[in-house]
Amino acid sequence: MVPLLIVLLLALLLFGVGFAVKILWWVAIAVLVLWLLGFVMRSSTAGGGRGRWYRW
Repeated sequence: MVPLLIVLLLALLLFGVGFAVKILWWVAIAVLVLWLLGFVMRSSTAGGGRGRWYRW
């Protein structure tokens, strides 16, 4: 009985890790797309130069 529980817990753990990694990939892709859009669509300054679209 104990080996069966260990195998089931291991399968549950691996499924959870795989799901978390998949979600993190989608979050990373969304952040990359937002960053690229912000880089392309940044506004120009009054002097004609390109301004920074971030605040740091």
